[in-house]
Amino acid sequence: MTAGESKESGLKRVSVRYEGRVQGVGFRYTAIEVAAGFAVTGFVRNEPDGSVTLVAEGAEKDLVALLHAVRSTHLGRYITRDMCSWSVGTGEFAGFGVKHAW
Repeated sequence: MTAGESKESGLKRVSVRYEGRVQGVGFRYTAIEVAAGFAVTGFVRNEPDGSVTLVAEGAEKDLVALLHAVRSTHLGRYITRDMCSWSVGTGEFAGFGVKHAW
């Protein structure tokens, strides 16, 4: 078992903060479209400081593939930095969508 993996389900969570010109470029809606291709749940939201947060839960292989897929869309050219943290999944999400911060 790897760090951040639940013994019961293998469910993991990844939280990513994307920085760069990531607002106003369709980031959230592209992330939703990409996430639909994977067995993941969670959300994406704009932050007041201009960054975007993506939180997703699922199997580690799906989460890694999701992050690579997001980077390989047109969004990759707008991302100057991404910071990931991994933890145990909670199972709290029913789907993947936009969460509004403000």
